Amino acid sequence: EEAKKVSLERYQELKGTKTERLVSGSDDFTMFLWEPEDSNKPITRMTGHQQLINQVQFSPNGLHICSASFDKSVKLWDGLTGKFITSFFGHVGPVYQVSWSADSRLVVSGSKDSTLKVWEVRTKKLKLDLPGHADEVFSVDWSPDGW
Repeated sequence: EEAKKVSLERYQELKGTKTERLVSGSDDFTMFLWEPEDSNKPITRMTGHQQLINQVQFSPNGLHICSASFDKSVKLWDGLTGKFITSFFGHVGPVYQVSWSADSRLVVSGSKDSTLKVWEVRTKKLKLDLPGHADEVFSVDWSPDGW
């Protein structure tokens, strides 16, 4: 019981007064941004992908959302409003997964084209192209402590 109380206090401290947000991506090429504590209806419907969405992920600071799609793109969205910001193009196959750097500056994407690509949020450009896999890259992750 004490552990539960401590856990709830830590959660409330980190959350502050902000409402938790949730993002979902679908085979219907759309995404929804939600505030499930306040409503069972989405805040906004996010469109732009031309094929199914494989993954969506908030940046660690919560300011952005990235989405990976079979349309060979990674899209960047405003994490508060769901507004579209930009598309990252460079993969020549479906993009399966994205992962944020711990400081929310960079996004890495993995694709059927066997490459990883590192995108810089500030400049909205490709920072690094990382070939080397002999086959599709289904999974990527970034160290949470930056090491």
